[in-house]
Amino acid sequence: MQSLTSTIQPTLESLGSRVAPSWFDEAKFGIFIHWGVFAIPAFGEHFGDISAVFKHDYDRAVVRSPYSEWYQNAIRVPGTAAHTFHQETFNGAPYTDFKQPFVDGLKHWDPDAWAETFKKSGARYVVLVTKHHDGFCLWPSAVHNPHLDHWCTERDIVGELAAAVRRAGLKFGVYYSGGIDWSFNKKPVSTLGDFVGSVPGGNYGAYATAQVRELIERYEPSVLWNDIAWPTNLSSLLELFASYYNRVPDGVVNDRWLHATWYMKALRTKLGRRVFDALAKRALAKSAGNQKGVVPPPIPHSDFRTPEYTVFPDIQAKKWEATRGMSHSFGFNRNDKPDDYEPAHALLHGFIDAVSKNGNLLLNVGPRGVDGGIPVEQLDRLNCFGDWLSKNGHAIYGTRPWKISDARTGCGLDVRFTTSGGDLHVILLGTPSAEELVLKDVILAEKPGRMNDGAPVTVERRGNDSVLRLHSVLPDAAAHALTFALPDPDMD
Repeated sequence: MQSLTSTIQPTLESLGSRVAPSWFDEAKFGIFIHWGVFAIPAFGEHFGDISAVFKHDYDRAVVRSPYSEWYQNAIRVPGTAAHTFHQETFNGAPYTDFKQPFVDGLKHWDPDAWAETFKKSGARYVVLVTKHHDGFCLWPSAVHNPHLDHWCTERDIVGELAAAVRRAGLKFGVYYSGGIDWSFNKKPVSTLGDFVGSVPGGNYGAYATAQVRELIERYEPSVLWNDIAWPTNLSSLLELFASYYNRVPDGVVNDRWLHATWYMKALRTKLGRRVFDALAKRALAKSAGNQKGVVPPPIPHSDFRTPEYTVFPDIQAKKWEATRGMSHSFGFNRNDKPDDYEPAHALLHGFIDAVSKNGNLLLNVGPRGVDGGIPVEQLDRLNCFGDWLSKNGHAIYGTRPWKISDARTGCGLDVRFTTSGGDLHVILLGTPSAEELVLKDVILAEKPGRMNDGAPVTVERRGNDSVLRLHSVLPDAAAHALTFALPDPDMD
């Protein structure tokens, strides 16, 4: 295995033999930031989650998406809620008109305040969307966009946030939309086939590569998070990975770099998209509505997988990172009411579940465009994470999965497991009403464990179950972490 300091070659063998940096696995919790000119109109149709849209209106799913960051595409199609809203609210103004109010709002933005908020949430890394599908860049890129002059900020948002985040002791990463750029491809997309097939050709591959190299050289991000696909061939992509790793030894790359192949090129044709959409509809029908979120397909090289608005059901050998917004949108959506946000306890339970299965959580915040403020509903949830992790972080940070990820108590509470050193952490997803808990079909070592305050928890075996006796009834909380000695692997 190659060490982090070895020179990486642009081959699958060399990339695959690299020892991944440990910080990413140990961090567990990161903050995603979707912020850009789309946060000025801040409109996403209320249809439910992204899976529901594709299930119920596949032929217009992309333009009816709840993702407010897809607004530019949605207003290109008459008859959509976004198009109607745009006509009535902005008189059909060009999307580029949103740049100036976004830039004007930057005078209210305080990157150090953001970084402090993220640190208090318990997050260990931050990933900023530097360019989304609309092609607008949050740094003064020297790479000229041949279709839109000055389609970027003069203020170096990426650089300022990177510095603030690092001052706060957190890792910094960048998101880049390599597969979609509507400044290069202005044709509206409605179906999944349209969407995946709209990866620009021509000089876009050189443009995207130059911009990502610019991000690497300027900011040395510890996470290189691409989205949708990648417009070059595999050899060019491997060269990009190798140069990134050699420049940023602690860097990691995600799994959304599906390179240009005959399959991807076929989707640029009407026939190819028609076949793809027919197959996609059939797959959705077979799933009977059980398919949730998006799981990108495996690619030749990545450091971690990225299921979106869903999680893997079992412990994964390969590192992964669940990503989601706090509501059905990543970008700020003016239509979201307090009830549209996922409850804090549900987000926390999803996070704990991911960690128990070798995953991280990349939880998104969508700041307002007019002032860079983070909505109070989102701040409240970040505070809940921070409060819980300040008391229970020992059961999360730096942990590894146990031999099983989950169980239930006799009173119906879900349980998740993590390990660190010689400890087994038993995390109750909820609060039991009694001082005695029966852990079903799980055998723990019959040694006293401890609660967060150090109070003892006794263990008694009862058949295939373990009976836990607490010193008192636990206070109401979203979750509780109890720590025990790690059982002998041969214990049955």
